[in-house]
Amino acid sequence: MMLDHERLAVYHLALEFLVFANGVIEGLPRGRSHLADQFTRASLSIVLNVAEGAGKHSKPDKRRYYLTARGSATESAALLDVCIRLGLLDVTGHKTGKEMMVRIVSMLVKLAQSCEA
Repeated sequence: MMLDHERLAVYHLALEFLVFANGVIEGLPRGRSHLADQFTRASLSIVLNVAEGAGKHSKPDKRRYYLTARGSATESAALLDVCIRLGLLDVTGHKTGKEMMVRIVSMLVKLAQSCEA
């Protein structure tokens, strides 16, 4: 048995990104808890909003949650940019994370569009 969100490729990719983000967060130096907290919330929000959206019955409700997840994904992408600019993330990590974010955002846009009237 599977729940609706477990059938979505974007949900599994969002979980993969959550694990990636956790690695970035664990590598942040002391004194950067504000970045760690924000990155934790944003990356978790992608996963949770995809799951909640998939569980909604009406298309407008689904669309709203998918767009919220997209916002959290773009926030996560911005956090990757902040980390590399501050020298807290290497180029390879930044590239990997951004590639995941581009895929997630693209998938979420398509999901949201499929819910339009």
